Amino acid sequence: MANAPFVPPGSGWPGDPATPGTPVAHDAAEVIELAAKSPGLDELCARQSVCRACDRLVEWRERVAVERRRAFADEEYWGRPIPGWGAAEPRVMIVGLAPAAHGGNRTGRIFTGDRSGDWLFASLHRVGLAALPTSVHAADGQRLIDTRVAAAVRCAPPDNKPTPLERTTCLPWLAREVAEVAPSVRCVVCLGGFAWQAVWPALRQAGYGLPRPRPRFGHGAEVELAPPSSVPRRDPVLLLGCYHPSQQNTFTGRVTEEMLDAVLTRARDYA
Repeated sequence: MANAPFVPPGSGWPGDPATPGTPVAHDAAEVIELAAKSPGLDELCARQSVCRACDRLVEWRERVAVERRRAFADEEYWGRPIPGWGAAEPRVMIVGLAPAAHGGNRTGRIFTGDRSGDWLFASLHRVGLAALPTSVHAADGQRLIDTRVAAAVRCAPPDNKPTPLERTTCLPWLAREVAEVAPSVRCVVCLGGFAWQAVWPALRQAGYGLPRPRPRFGHGAEVELAPPSSVPRRDPVLLLGCYHPSQQNTFTGRVTEEMLDAVLTRARDYA
């Protein structure tokens, strides 16, 4: 039996938010429309998970799901966009770059089943924001505590490098998700410079008050943001920069466990 390019929505994959009737975006205009008209967070995530707006990303994620890495040759791959995941009313929002080809693209959950996720979830567990120290598959019982994780680009990109156009096309998904959770969020953590760049327009579209000029990204960078006017609470929301726990960064020591724990502890304590 040939490998399938993706898991059909509503076929029973753990945590699949979509159904066979979930509307699918096929271009940037439809992403804007479907994100704006989503009736709530659950349906937004369902629509994120079936998006087909970027031809290059669709071709790549589905090719990877068919060809597969030898270590996972016997596993079925998710092969679809990765929706936001975690608490529905989070106090901490974490934004990453994009799913890994053999991580989230395989497991169907963000940062699950790859080296970056090993570091991130271990740290989240150490600081009390995740129930388990590992995240290996979508039915492993992992649970985020007052925390939500999303990616700036929802599909695994070739060489882990989305294009600026792909980031822009995916922006409405992130902006609407940021807006949906704004009433509860106290701290936003950006993993890497790409996420830092992507989150600014999402925050602006969600109604946050942003400083000008835009502060530079750096590990431990902190920026206070005015919450959207629709949020009754007026105390600032804290934006934090954190080097991405990529394999390259962790192998070279640019990111250590202590550095990652320090940022997430700051996020936890502020939130």
